[in-house]
Amino acid sequence: MPDPAHTPYAELTPDVVLDAMDAAGFPGDGRLVALGSYENRVYQVMRDDAPPLVAKFYRPARWSDAAIGEEHAFAAELVAREVPVVAPIARDGVTLFGHRGFRYAVYPKAGGRPPELDRDDVLTWLGRFLARIHVIGATAPFRHRPALTVESFGETPRAFILDGDWLPADVRDAWQSVSAAALDGVRRAFARAGDLATLRTHGDVHAGNVLWSIANVGAGPHFVDLDDARMAPAVQDLWMLLSGERVSMEHQLAKILEGYERFRAFDRRELLVVEALRTLRLLHYSAWIAGRWDDPAFPAAFPWFGTQRYWQDRILELREQIALMDEEPLVA
Repeated sequence: MPDPAHTPYAELTPDVVLDAMDAAGFPGDGRLVALGSYENRVYQVMRDDAPPLVAKFYRPARWSDAAIGEEHAFAAELVAREVPVVAPIARDGVTLFGHRGFRYAVYPKAGGRPPELDRDDVLTWLGRFLARIHVIGATAPFRHRPALTVESFGETPRAFILDGDWLPADVRDAWQSVSAAALDGVRRAFARAGDLATLRTHGDVHAGNVLWSIANVGAGPHFVDLDDARMAPAVQDLWMLLSGERVSMEHQLAKILEGYERFRAFDRRELLVVEALRTLRLLHYSAWIAGRWDDPAFPAAFPWFGTQRYWQDRILELREQIALMDEEPLVA
């Protein structure tokens, strides 16, 4: 059985993947293609006389069955309301399967290209569908999945880094100081914004999690990978689509909200926490890599992690974020 703490996927061999698909009633023809994923393990499973499927093997010990069930139920709700989300396939009403200690779900293969975020019509189109996700997300809360909070995405990751042997001695004090100042800035930003409503969000809307179909039927965005779905302010699903200088981000935001507000009102106070959310993501990202270091895929993928240069760059990023959080919010 896999050890959740050390090399969690060591026992997930191709034979185990194929046997798992057979056990769930989705037999393959023996051909597998590993797809890009660090947190989980994802494979395209080829079949003789049917379209390929995608098998997602969840990282052991990360989510409870109930939390994964909420992810799947949210995806099913969205599909039922004709929101283009790739949802797991049910077999006899079951979407979460188990085999040899691994939990996994099976998805239809969805094709598409990354969205062209430099096009106004694409941004407006994305805004429309994000609003539709949020209309449904606001109807009920997650009860088993975590919320995005200053504690969960900032304080806990910072403590994890400081408690471990991740920081070179000559940068430790600087990172400790600047990360504390950054979290103070995050708290001020949320205090200025006031009591923001939270709802079920996708949680990780970046270009890699949106597939753009060019088919005549079903053209447009398809949202994939609800693995990070959580309770958060609506702006969590908008800000990662913004990039460039301030004037560019304000233009992008205006186009997204042009589509968004056709379906749902957007609370402009949430713009006060855009840079705070970016700061939390930076802190969380470093702790995420550190927390997965026992997985051999991570040292291979992030060989620069833990070096003096890595932490010096993170210190500079956080200093920039401290300044940005004290600036006026974006205006759409």
